[in-house]
Amino acid sequence: AQQQRNLDNIVSQHPRISGGKKSKKEVCASSDLEVKNTSPMSEQDSGILDVEDEDEDEEVPGAQDLVDFSPVYRCLHIYSVLGARETFENYYRKQRRKQARLVLQPPSNMHETLDGYRKYFNQIVGFFVVEDHILHTTQGLVNRAYIDELWEMALSKTIAALRTHSSYCSDPSLVLDLKNLIVLFADTLQGYGFPVNQLFDMLLEIQDQYSETLLKKWSGVFRNILDSDNYSPIPVTNEEVYKKIVGQFPFQDAELEKQPFPKKFPFSEFVPKVYNQIKEFIYACLKFSEDLHLSSTEVDDMIRKSTNLLLTRTLSNCLQNVIKRKNVGLTELVQIIINTTHLEKSCKFLEEFITNITNVLPETVHTTKLYGTTTFKDARHAAEEEIYTNLNQKIDQFLQLADYDWMAMEPGSKASDYLVDLIGFLRSTFAVFTHLPGDVDVHSTMSGKVAQTACMSACKHLSTSLMQLLLEAEVRQLTLGALQQFNLDVEECER
Repeated sequence: AQQQRNLDNIVSQHPRISGGKKSKKEVCASSDLEVKNTSPMSEQDSGILDVEDEDEDEEVPGAQDLVDFSPVYRCLHIYSVLGARETFENYYRKQRRKQARLVLQPPSNMHETLDGYRKYFNQIVGFFVVEDHILHTTQGLVNRAYIDELWEMALSKTIAALRTHSSYCSDPSLVLDLKNLIVLFADTLQGYGFPVNQLFDMLLEIQDQYSETLLKKWSGVFRNILDSDNYSPIPVTNEEVYKKIVGQFPFQDAELEKQPFPKKFPFSEFVPKVYNQIKEFIYACLKFSEDLHLSSTEVDDMIRKSTNLLLTRTLSNCLQNVIKRKNVGLTELVQIIINTTHLEKSCKFLEEFITNITNVLPETVHTTKLYGTTTFKDARHAAEEEIYTNLNQKIDQFLQLADYDWMAMEPGSKASDYLVDLIGFLRSTFAVFTHLPGDVDVHSTMSGKVAQTACMSACKHLSTSLMQLLLEAEVRQLTLGALQQFNLDVEECER
């Protein structure tokens, strides 16, 4: 079965003269080459591809070459001569049923290594290959009905065992190896005429679990990227570095291109890194769908669904955790707003990327859209909210220093110190918004909008807080001097 599969792959890899669209297999083959170094599993480790070098014409040894059937034939002959053939038939079938039950008992630690699974499958294949040989070389010692009944039992026990054992597996590359093994197992038995549809149905269940293990793995990947980011624009010193980053992330900006070096990209490191990891995830999803006899629409659908989960669940959680961190500062939050804007824009390129590797046109009715873009909008709103909250908390800290003498006879000559400090702080804060890097249009309007809203929210918070200072229950009496001092402060705020 493995040799057959390799031959199919080799045939499909020969370039076609027509120059039309690639077949699905070609696409899988070419994506294999690209993924070799980065995918969760390179096919070499699976131990499955180790027959490629053998001579194609070499005969694979059959059951009769590997097993000595003569004792069975001899017994059958003796019983037939004695007129007790039926007794032997019943005895043989009963013993083989017992044997089948033994073979179908999976070892308890089967899920730990691929070899555990391989041994288990080999035993089952061995059992049925032997029975198939007996069926074809003895007249009626076993019949089709008996073999079919045994296969039914074997199928249900195997599927139950695989469901249980595969659910313990947390390593995506092992799940992928297991899938390849199950496909070979199914193809082999199908070659002997056994129905294997249920195995392929079960592979679709394992696929969901594979997606889960991938999401877990990528959750760690995203966390590392976000934790190690410096949240400042990427500096570029020469053309080579510029080209490299534009090669990793779809970004075009005529203004920035014209600027002399050194210059800066508007986003920080995590943008190209996250974008590339989303592509890696898509490749990893594609690896599972190979050889499952799925249509390209089904493959496309499955990849889009998993990618949506990656964005809305995994990446979304990682971004929210960064935004809600205790020590995250204003500049970082502003950078996150810029970064998520760029990632949101890049989603259409991810759509194209999926379309290219699955060959399904995006206008196809059934295509699932990547609605994961909302992830970036949500993260942006969360970052904005966090900016407003942070500012208000800072304002509160300054206001705690307010120390009005409500019984002062004369007002001071200038605004209170605490307020002058507060305004100085706000001024430097809003400078952060105006010194944003990058393409003028997007960022000035975007950070401008955030800055305006932040300014409104700060003024509103400050005025409400000042009003409360004045109306506090502890303040029983006010002199005109104190009110005039307070008025100086309000005028300072207005100015």
